[in-house]
Amino acid sequence: MKSKITLIAISIALLSSAVSLAQEIQVENLTTTLPANTKEYSKTILENEIDGITITQFSITGDVTKKELQDENYRDIYLFVKGNGKLIANKKNFDIVPETVLVQNAIKTIALKAEKNDTLHFLKISSILTKQDKLDLLEFPKENTQEIYFKKFTDCQAYTEPIKSPNTVSRTIFPNKYIPRIAMGTVQATGPDKVAPHEHGMLEQLFLGLAGNNIVVYADEAQTNLPAYSLLHIPLGSSHSVKVDEGKEMYYIWMDFFLDKKGEEWLKTHNAITKP
Repeated sequence: MKSKITLIAISIALLSSAVSLAQEIQVENLTTTLPANTKEYSKTILENEIDGITITQFSITGDVTKKELQDENYRDIYLFVKGNGKLIANKKNFDIVPETVLVQNAIKTIALKAEKNDTLHFLKISSILTKQDKLDLLEFPKENTQEIYFKKFTDCQAYTEPIKSPNTVSRTIFPNKYIPRIAMGTVQATGPDKVAPHEHGMLEQLFLGLAGNNIVVYADEAQTNLPAYSLLHIPLGSSHSVKVDEGKEMYYIWMDFFLDKKGEEWLKTHNAITKP
């Protein structure tokens, strides 16, 4: 009888431990100040959190020119979050300002450089292509896969969503059908406001706090603050929500990594706002 009670106690302890682990919200802060006498910095963020996805923070300044080569087995998304710079792609020059997204697509090589007396901070999100992804790319519109995608967040399509209030401004900064199984957008509001609890077991999701962001993120029984320039992983399948208090700002990027293309049906809950 005693051994049976002991086994039950151990089982309960293991179950409690598993629940606690499942509810943990992983957050990592970006480095936005370079060490003295340093012109270039890079670090992998939330390493091994999502299968097939690698997120790297880069910071460059001075005369550093960072050249990026597109690997045919990957697709990369660049999110420029702080600082100004220049992009050279396919013999064309682009001005980089904070809160801009870039995907080089079929352009093999790009070059990135900070403006004089400035530091350019950005994330590179690399997604490994599965065999099915490569087949799906062939079916996407050519303009989505062959031409560079370069947009300021504020120039992107606005949308509404049932889980958000009318005061929330949402934009799709990177639609699906450009890179298989990936979409991204921004959520912006002044508190008090919230994103209602919801679940999506068909996708992995990251949140990236932008300038001024100061929110609380909930996932099942866990909660954590997400400040500006921090990256957070929503536990897969959890019931999660967001709250911003009065006088504070909600401004973050959601990044959806779908487990398969069928899961992209979730995006139909986004209702595009048509301009008059």
